[in-house]
Amino acid sequence: MISVIISPEIQKKIPDFKIGVIVYHDIVVNESPQMLRGRLDYFQEELAVRLEDKSYADIPGLDEWRKTFKTLGTDPSRYRPSAEALYRRVKKGNKLPGIHSAADLNNYFSLKYEIPLGIYDRDQLDGPIEIRVGTESDRYEGINGREMNMTGKPLSADQTGAFGSPIVDSKRTMTTENTKNALQLVYLKPSMNKEEAGHLLQDVGQSFEQIHGGTHETAFIHE
Repeated sequence: MISVIISPEIQKKIPDFKIGVIVYHDIVVNESPQMLRGRLDYFQEELAVRLEDKSYADIPGLDEWRKTFKTLGTDPSRYRPSAEALYRRVKKGNKLPGIHSAADLNNYFSLKYEIPLGIYDRDQLDGPIEIRVGTESDRYEGINGREMNMTGKPLSADQTGAFGSPIVDSKRTMTTENTKNALQLVYLKPSMNKEEAGHLLQDVGQSFEQIHGGTHETAFIHE
């Protein structure tokens, strides 16, 4: 299991901040099977109907992550948590594009649990990982093709530098159909207890393994 720690700065500002970690070994990433595409499409259609008369503040996970961003000094109206960005797209009637099985399943669970998740190529990561607030030197090319200035924003960093965030991840460590080993960071709701988190991580890990093969191991990081 790769070492993942939460910085003292985040622990001090948000004592209940917690992360779920899932490491996958010997997987096969491919075009999403029809079962997954159908499941994701149906869930988006169902969600779009439920969102018609709701504001994003009515959705517990999104509201909690907006408050988390504010506490960490990030304006959630300018830099939205990735789960909220997905919800906004669905509410507008824009279906999420198919990418590949790992990214599509990641998006499904982000919608289901109302939280950001990041999925990374484990073999592109360098050493232990820290979840911290970005500094002026933290920049990377995002998977959206934009140069991301991560100053003052929550991020994940390895020994090479910042590579991910509950906002947008980097191209350097993104999963592709060549990925054989992966790391998934699950940005759990701070209000979630360890038992709930355990069930969530089990759901995500087992579903990922059913589609991609291989094996997985999980960890719950709270302090």
